[in-house]
Amino acid sequence: MTLRAVLFDVDFTLVRPGPELGPEGYRRRGEQFGLALDPALYDQARQAALVDLKLHPELEHDEEIWVAFTERIVRGMGGGGERARECAVAVEKAWEEHANFDLYEDALPVLEELRRHGLKIGLVSNGARDLDDFVLHHGLRVDAAIASRAHGKIKPHETIFRAVLSALAVEPEEAAMVGDSLADDVEGARALGMRAVLVDREGRFPDVPDALRDLYGVPAALGLPRT
Repeated sequence: MTLRAVLFDVDFTLVRPGPELGPEGYRRRGEQFGLALDPALYDQARQAALVDLKLHPELEHDEEIWVAFTERIVRGMGGGGERARECAVAVEKAWEEHANFDLYEDALPVLEELRRHGLKIGLVSNGARDLDDFVLHHGLRVDAAIASRAHGKIKPHETIFRAVLSALAVEPEEAAMVGDSLADDVEGARALGMRAVLVDREGRFPDVPDALRDLYGVPAALGLPRT
């Protein structure tokens, strides 16, 4: 069927977390709670937390999972005691602040190119942010946007994809999904009959031969001619 819409993941696909959500941001946040967090331990702590990360068995949007994940990072950076959880909650609240994210340089040009092809644009995110406000803050031109907190389910649950598709008035076979998660974005979309493109900016999936390192290759990957 003819392609009519392209859905995008948000974090690490269109935007990157800014400094407040990185090692120095953790250090500054820790100081507010009397914790001495070592930025040099951030990467190691985050990787260890990722190993233990398990999503809700019914793919419910469960913010406690992410608070616990962040608390593991805080403790891995040297933040012990009862205030580690308070610090983690504060870090998680910072993920809801639109100004704490920066657009990748390829985001706006590629979205505009897809629009020149007459395609509708949708956003689907596993997150707590208000995507309507997020879109306005970053000057994104999209036709529909749904986050898992508002929807109740997270990707790869089929209902969150279907909610965006319904808002765009397109069928799964008429849409493509672009995202940085093989399981959530690519496999979740394909299970529904959508096309899917993996954007692997950090080289996490070396065994996926058609993964893109940036968004500039998305139009060609979808078979669109240059405009």
